Amino acid sequence: MAILIKKIQARQIIDSRAIPTLEVEVELNSGIKGTATVPSGASVGKNEALELRDNNPNYLFSKSVKKAIYNVEEIISPVLSGFSPFKQAEIDLTLEKLDKTSNFSKLGANAALGVSMAVSIAASRALNLELFSYLGGIQALTLPIPMINIINGGVHADNGLDFQEFMIVPVGARNFSCAMKMSLEVFHSLKSILQKKKLSTNVGDEGGFAPQLSTTQEALDLILEAVYSANYSTKEIKLALDVASSELYQNYRYKIENQRLTTCEMIDYLSDLVENYPIISLEDPLSEDDWEGWEKLSKNPKTLLVGDDLFTTNPKILKKGIDNKIANSILIKPNQIGTISKTLDCIDLAKKNCYKTIISHRSGETESTYIADLAVATNSPFIKTGSLSRVDRTAKYNRLMKIEQILGETSHYS
Repeated sequence: MAILIKKIQARQIIDSRAIPTLEVEVELNSGIKGTATVPSGASVGKNEALELRDNNPNYLFSKSVKKAIYNVEEIISPVLSGFSPFKQAEIDLTLEKLDKTSNFSKLGANAALGVSMAVSIAASRALNLELFSYLGGIQALTLPIPMINIINGGVHADNGLDFQEFMIVPVGARNFSCAMKMSLEVFHSLKSILQKKKLSTNVGDEGGFAPQLSTTQEALDLILEAVYSANYSTKEIKLALDVASSELYQNYRYKIENQRLTTCEMIDYLSDLVENYPIISLEDPLSEDDWEGWEKLSKNPKTLLVGDDLFTTNPKILKKGIDNKIANSILIKPNQIGTISKTLDCIDLAKKNCYKTIISHRSGETESTYIADLAVATNSPFIKTGSLSRVDRTAKYNRLMKIEQILGETSHYS
């Protein structure tokens, strides 16, 4: 008997920021089911695919997703019923044709992505394969280096920090489990330091500490103190920043620590940070609207220059960046583009042009571990999935340690 999609259902659930989101369940005629949940971002690029909300001010502060549920069950399910779940590209193309817009503004990217992910999960289970093996085949062997958010700022925390994420990157680990050990020790070292300094150890949206600090340098100095206190060096543990500059960019100026910097001044500010701290990655160092500035910044890069809001996991926009020699890395967020096939297309384009790929979570997450499998499936060198607290973050790390165990001696640490 051919294995086919029988029906697709959806329901409203709650994400890590106490905001409604979508869960989609694909049932096959064999009885096997695949369930996927869709994350949501707080810092959103203007070119992201549309996350469909009901916008009813009298119900769940306009954030409910009943329209997306209707679209899954009443529009998408009847069309995809009878499809082979193994034809991912055909299914995702059908979703695009059903929507008829460039950004899923009709069906909603949350509806489309939920279906796309759930189909791939159901297909992997039907073949009794791990998801990373189903998506990546026999060459899916690389465990990514984690970029671990250890201090939150920007729109992810109620403190005085302008930059959104301050991360540690355990490049000196011998394997992924060792990377977790090193990171945990630095995390707890930082917690002790904050307590001694009578600074808050409450956490932000992504599980990193959110102390009341006023400058980027203060945060970086605290993290380095924690690295040294945990008996590691800056050869073993590097730093990374998510500047989220689009949130700071107004009237062609960057608002940083009560200053209004021009693009050239912002580039100088970032260059000084890279010169004085062991920073290996700058995510969205300039605004998504400042392409001229990106060209200047990208001429002699000394770090990874990562496009998130800039590229929004969109192959067409990434191609423009490649043609203009802008950035050298891309953040990959499936809900920015709406389907797994388009996500894989973007990763493939990046790799062919020597751009590093960083598989990423969103600030509004669920307990889903899909992106952990996606990182291994695509042999991506890095993953961002938040800090070492909150189950919505640690679930991804725990899944990666399990994958490392499944792969055994065949696995590589990026």
